[in-house]
Amino acid sequence: MSGSAHATAAARHGGNPVLRIIGWISQICGIVAALMIVASVLIVCQMIFIRFVLNQSTIWHTEGVTYLMIGATMIGLPYVQFVRGHVNVDLLPIMLPNKARRVLAGIVMALTLAVVGAMLWHGYHFWHEAWDWGETSNTPWNPKLWVPYLALPLGFGLYALQLAADLFAMSTGIDKPFGLEDV
Repeated sequence: MSGSAHATAAARHGGNPVLRIIGWISQICGIVAALMIVASVLIVCQMIFIRFVLNQSTIWHTEGVTYLMIGATMIGLPYVQFVRGHVNVDLLPIMLPNKARRVLAGIVMALTLAVVGAMLWHGYHFWHEAWDWGETSNTPWNPKLWVPYLALPLGFGLYALQLAADLFAMSTGIDKPFGLEDV
């Protein structure tokens, strides 16, 4: 998010119950992602204790932390969109008149939805293949891979839902394009 005072702090719902529910879901995703990061930190601390204090080997720690961090990244996507936390380069939107800004925002959101939709589609097939084939990792821990892979379709699906809500809010005038007030 840019440092300008023009950007909004979070997605607006304008009293719309569907937008409010989608925002609530995105906020829950943020909490879950934060808890996954905290769990990763605690697991790393335990791994350090086991390796360097108890002088024992660890089996699942590194792989578990990797899966948790990837999961936190994917599950955190809708929350970051909700709070407008993605990096913005808003020089062009600031310079454009309101109508052109709205058109540009619509194009950007539509293209973003298309890319996220493609990622959702491929993430779902990746997860389903691991589920269907019963894939496991080639490590001593050997977890079922469908569990961490589930973060891909789930994260991208919820991100697409938040993007669609933002597009609807902008299209209906509930929210401003790029969070910028009219000039």
